[in-house]
Amino acid sequence: MRTAVDTNIFAGLLSGRDEAVERMQTALEEAHAKGTLAASPAVYAELVAGRTPETVDAFFSEKGIEVDWRLGKEVWREAGIRYAEYARTRVRQPGVSEPRRILADFLIGSHAPTMADTLLTADAGIFSTYFPEIEIVSPAG
Repeated sequence: MRTAVDTNIFAGLLSGRDEAVERMQTALEEAHAKGTLAASPAVYAELVAGRTPETVDAFFSEKGIEVDWRLGKEVWREAGIRYAEYARTRVRQPGVSEPRRILADFLIGSHAPTMADTLLTADAGIFSTYFPEIEIVSPAG
């Protein structure tokens, strides 16, 4: 089994907050015990935004996480289609004039089924709503 890992898992692990680190570490270890771990280029880019590429590369190497750099036309199209659905739903909510700018989540969600069997994320809401075809795994807590 192959598990795609969302940015928020790594961010929690690298946060230094004991509770978050423990929960994310356990979730990552459980996923790794079932098979390989992978991340999309969007996850990599979000992590590099707060660290150096060398730090992220070393972290991924240490944890045995592969970056699946293939982000072809179908992933971009699917991300756009599902983000549009989210945006239409969001602006219908009272007091909301525009959607949150979270396109990276839709890239991660669209890419996950092309590279993995499951998606490990601490924020299952968007993924379970807009990507029901992929199995979502969230850390206990």
